[in-house]
Amino acid sequence: MTAPTEPTAPATRSATGATTSTRSTTSTTPTTPTPDIDVLHYSAFTTHPDGGNPAGVVLDAAAVADDDAAMTAIAARVGYSETAFITERDETARRYRLRYFSPLAEVAFCGHATIATAVALAERDGPGELVFDTASGEIRVETTADGDGPPRATLTSVPTRSRPADPATEIEPTLAALGWSADGLDPALPPHVAFAGNDHLVLAAATRERLADLDYDFDALDAVMRRRGWTTVHLVWRETADGATENVAFHARDPFPVGGVVEDPATGAAAAAFGGYLRVLGLVDGQTRIRIRQGEDMGRPSDLLLDITPDDPRSRVSGQAVPIPRTGRETNPRTA
Repeated sequence: MTAPTEPTAPATRSATGATTSTRSTTSTTPTTPTPDIDVLHYSAFTTHPDGGNPAGVVLDAAAVADDDAAMTAIAARVGYSETAFITERDETARRYRLRYFSPLAEVAFCGHATIATAVALAERDGPGELVFDTASGEIRVETTADGDGPPRATLTSVPTRSRPADPATEIEPTLAALGWSADGLDPALPPHVAFAGNDHLVLAAATRERLADLDYDFDALDAVMRRRGWTTVHLVWRETADGATENVAFHARDPFPVGGVVEDPATGAAAAAFGGYLRVLGLVDGQTRIRIRQGEDMGRPSDLLLDITPDDPRSRVSGQAVPIPRTGRETNPRTA
């Protein structure tokens, strides 16, 4: 797969396994024209633009800061799972108001767009600490330069929490929409609803083959997720099962129909919530680093590092990001 040269959605798998893009609609209701908006295109949790999760990044969204419909329409035109908008700034303090929009609606918190925005700022202003004020709360991000490679960003989430999922109202309808059965789940990793700014249902597959075979009913899963208020369903498979607390690896997939996206190639918010899940289950023994590999089954391999400790409810999620070799200049789509 080559890097996108136009602001289109990343390739995703449909319910039939075919390549598809975001499902979205763009309002054409007339409104007062606004200045052109510079949209940067980055791919997060990768060192290659044809991997990772693409995000739109608007470093100056002051012109549309009070126009949610315009930001939603810009995100729909860009076509990625999320576009991040800096609507307010204190450059001296390196503090920014950051909002996230999928092609369909605003999202309270998005991990990969946070990483992408932080790297874009680090490339413009130099590495260091950044503070993002989001709808979910304050998110601190440390950016560092890794030699000749792209900058690395580490976000610290809001405090996480996790609770067992309800069998009748949450687990059963989700399994039905996925076309999975309960005996295909890992009994050592029970279903939970985990939070790190957004709610995510965590389901652990018993085998890599089960995780790879994702052929789900988009509309049915969308309906379940909207009823429960989930942002993604975080499907994981534990590669390391010997109880080791070092070099633990998981593979993950994240259906995102509520955002108009069949699948997310890398989901930092879900990774942060997953850290809270592991901590609540008592699977964190001292400071633990988890490697999460996501996006392989849809052709956009992504690498996320998750750091968690037993006595801290927050998660730390790290990754690199690179520009996609083209930037778009988006006008207000509702006037186009």
